[in-house]
Amino acid sequence: MSLFDKFAPLSNLRSDLLEHGILPFGVVTEKILSPTEGIVDGRRTILAGTNNYLGLTFAPECVEAARKALSEEGTGTTGSRMANGTYGAHAALERELAEFFDREHALVFTTGFLATMGMVSTLAGRGDVLLIDADSHASIYDGCRLSGAEVIRFRHNDPKDLDKRLGRLGDRSGNTLVVAEGLYSMLGDQAPLQEIVDVKDKHGAILLLDEAHSMGVFGDRGRGLAEAADVEDRVDFVVGTFSKSLGSVGGFCVSNHPELELVRMAARSYIFTASPTPSVVASTRAALKMISDHPELRDRLWDNSRQLYDTLARAGFQLGPQPGPVVAVFVDDPKRAVSWWHRLLEQGVYVNLVIPPATPSTSCLLRCSISAAHTREQVDRISEAFVSLLPKRQAAGSAV
Repeated sequence: MSLFDKFAPLSNLRSDLLEHGILPFGVVTEKILSPTEGIVDGRRTILAGTNNYLGLTFAPECVEAARKALSEEGTGTTGSRMANGTYGAHAALERELAEFFDREHALVFTTGFLATMGMVSTLAGRGDVLLIDADSHASIYDGCRLSGAEVIRFRHNDPKDLDKRLGRLGDRSGNTLVVAEGLYSMLGDQAPLQEIVDVKDKHGAILLLDEAHSMGVFGDRGRGLAEAADVEDRVDFVVGTFSKSLGSVGGFCVSNHPELELVRMAARSYIFTASPTPSVVASTRAALKMISDHPELRDRLWDNSRQLYDTLARAGFQLGPQPGPVVAVFVDDPKRAVSWWHRLLEQGVYVNLVIPPATPSTSCLLRCSISAAHTREQVDRISEAFVSLLPKRQAAGSAV
């Protein structure tokens, strides 16, 4: 027996994937050219797998804010939020997040993963119950493991199953934290949030909603699915990330519960890591203002998303259940999925390859993330690259 025996299946998988050439996981972008293009494997490539939904990574306002903060405040804080790592800009960002979401309290974490994991593991503890969607993100599952709470899963996006499981808890539903996501990142499907909120209210539970992939995407003001579903005042805690629509790195939680301020003294992922760098905080503040001031970015994102989704659907691809910034293409055969991923890259299109057990089913996924910064011509090229994967007769009947 060896400490490293557990890695044998991963080693075998890596060897199999390398037989096709470049490894699909951890692809190196040799040079980034714009929010939507980079040099990958020596060729100019459309980036269709980045989660850069609003295309703000190169926004002049964000770049200049980051440059100014870097010059004036240095490269890092070298301390945690509980020690020396809270600058005036961190406090300002928290105020601005609270104002943006129309909440009383906000907390900024160093990454989105740490925000979600920290909130789940801190809000629920021994004697409490965590009732989570079965397709929850890894950060939620890791938070469950750290919490010490009893963990129960309800069927994905199934309010009736949630109702049944909360009903079984009886009086314990009062110390139950329900955890769901606004937009699920693998298939791009949306939570039936109105129904989930109705169920949690019926049983007196608390709801934490992860809006990582839905902030900036949904709602008239870009506040996420809770805004779009008109249930913001019934969602207890919202967590999210700066690494999608805001184009940087970091995470947050907002709430009207005053107990959120006490999380500062309890969440290990807040206390025991360095705070976000000044340049990251500055660019995030600028991006947050752009989400408020430029709703046309969301319109452009949705136009691009529908264009790609509708074209691939007409071509006969099996897709996720609804259009959105995540367009997932199902591929039943793993070898075909790997082959198709390489063929797309050879045509200058990068997408995410996702294989079980990371997928919600036994199928593989070619997962596209669409951006407001993609041009119509780039979306056409992505579509054409996918259609070229089909048998010639089928492709001829579904020309882009």
